[in-house]
Amino acid sequence: MTTNENTAATTRLPEHTPRLNFAKLAPEFYRAMIRLETASHDGVEPALAELVRIRASQLNHCAYCLDMHTKDALAAGESIERIVQLSAWEESKHYYTAREIAAIELTEAVTVLTDGFVPDEVWEKAAEVFEERELAGLVGAITVINAWNRLSVTCRNVPGHYTPGDHAG
Repeated sequence: MTTNENTAATTRLPEHTPRLNFAKLAPEFYRAMIRLETASHDGVEPALAELVRIRASQLNHCAYCLDMHTKDALAAGESIERIVQLSAWEESKHYYTAREIAAIELTEAVTVLTDGFVPDEVWEKAAEVFEERELAGLVGAITVINAWNRLSVTCRNVPGHYTPGDHAG
């Protein structure tokens, strides 16, 4: 391999540019989203909330939110193994608790909505391990991360520059 070929093989591609600075151009909506985000933290364990955010962001192909929430999870003490295995959780259930698996399954059902609804089996499994108030909080957290994913993907937010605590309230 020549020097030029070696350099081309190891040089990273340039970042894409964002389409829109949503926070600047729609400040009231953005502030409302921040309030929803803050409210979504009520009643959901922080470690579980990060797993939910990461899984929804994987499903929605939101690189910006994946960058943010994997860094937040790592900063909060989550293991690299559990984060890496999350995209293949069905084959690596032994990394997670029954509550976490129920939350991940609910996250997938709410995020994808392939059949247009959340299957009863998924809901019932979650209801077995979460109290109703916890379920309400979990549904809120899943809904909010899906909204953030859609904003970030649409606006083409650029991943890679987030530092844990950047968006601390």
